[in-house]
Amino acid sequence: MPIVAVLERLGAEGLRDIMTTFRDAVKAHQEGINRLNVYPVPDGDTGTNMARTLDAVVGEVEAAADDLGSTCKAIAHGSLMGARGNSGVILSQILRGFVGVLERMGATGDLTGERVAEAFEAASASAYKAVLKPIEGTILTVTKKASIGARRAADRGGRLVDVLREARSAGREALADTPNQLAVLKEAGVV
Repeated sequence: MPIVAVLERLGAEGLRDIMTTFRDAVKAHQEGINRLNVYPVPDGDTGTNMARTLDAVVGEVEAAADDLGSTCKAIAHGSLMGARGNSGVILSQILRGFVGVLERMGATGDLTGERVAEAFEAASASAYKAVLKPIEGTILTVTKKASIGARRAADRGGRLVDVLREARSAGREALADTPNQLAVLKEAGVV
């Protein structure tokens, strides 16, 4: 029986891989995300704007030095300079909040479950601050709930993989609940 290592720590290379995979996933689902776009205006460009923002991030990350601090700076800079539309700006703030915590670890630190929980909390706070009138039932809510899940796992002494799984689970639950928080989503039959 093969033994698979459990994710315990994540360094610069893994973070770069995550950003590339994130970008590729958004691009693969870009049109579907565009169809979900009914709030604040149904202009059908949320997926496109997020993909373009992440293209800029990946471009910066690929050119960055091979250490955590440089990778975090590249993510923050790429997301700021490449942000497109409301969704791109909010995504930029989520990423900047997240990597801001990680960058303070120093150029050679590895990411632990506790540090990633702190990063999720900073991501949520940064996103809420970026929006003049935050509305629940949006990406803001999903990010906040993911951060609560991450914190819950970290407080139980969870490893990195546990924190990430709990954040993902809480985020998915929050996403499924968005139509109950924002009537326009329920009326359109989308999340």
